[in-house]
Amino acid sequence: MAGALKRPQPRRIPTNDACPQTEVAALIVFDHVGKSFDGGRVKAVDDVSLDVGTCEFLAIVGSSGSGKTTLLRLANRLIEADTGRIIIEGEDVRAADPVGLRRRIGTVFQSGGLFPHMSVAANIGITPKLKGERESDIAATVDELLDLVRLDRKQFRDRFPHELSGGQRQRVGVARALAARPKIVLMDEPFGALDPLTRDALGDDYRALHKELELTTVMITHDMTEAILLADRIAVMREGRILATGTASELAQSGDAYVAELLRTPRRQAERLNAALPGSST
Repeated sequence: MAGALKRPQPRRIPTNDACPQTEVAALIVFDHVGKSFDGGRVKAVDDVSLDVGTCEFLAIVGSSGSGKTTLLRLANRLIEADTGRIIIEGEDVRAADPVGLRRRIGTVFQSGGLFPHMSVAANIGITPKLKGERESDIAATVDELLDLVRLDRKQFRDRFPHELSGGQRQRVGVARALAARPKIVLMDEPFGALDPLTRDALGDDYRALHKELELTTVMITHDMTEAILLADRIAVMREGRILATGTASELAQSGDAYVAELLRTPRRQAERLNAALPGSST
């Protein structure tokens, strides 16, 4: 099929089995990056250095105001860094055309971020259209992506965002992010506004897409349980700084009190659930 999304050249990183057979490479590099607001009085991102491997699923976890969303917005130049460098696919983003950069990076927002006056098909096809792709190829891509995110083509293609549920809007948001066949997807609290059942199902479905399409994903979340279940590696952020990175097991060895508190949260939730659910052992 023209415009097929599966890429033939796999890649590999140590923390992920999604991309077999090739060498390790960092696709995104934050190198001593800083960003301040309010005349320099508020340091949203404070000397952050972080690498994201090819095909890796990285979750950045932290409370509100920790700087995690600012860091994500710096990557595709929605805002500009004050200090340091950000390298995407080997290119310093300061040397890249910001519009072109954003068109080759998929972005998923918490609310879906859909254009309300456009149909589902038009929303998904907007980036390929802006890139000058043929209408027939765009239509094929839209149908393929609706299949990938588990939305029936005939039922949803011509609907508008206000006619969709929250979970359906978010699935369309994921499809739109994938429409330009990006290597990189940035996700800002993508499942946070959804009900628990929808959130769980969509998280699992996206994780499967991440693996199938050999994506590199950076997901912002405040939910440590979600990060542990979905990501290959977790970066914990507080007051603009990265406190620790690693798998859940590696974070448990960090010795940082805030990191330890975040890791205790899923355990406490599990203990309360075990105590509350019928048939739980005591």
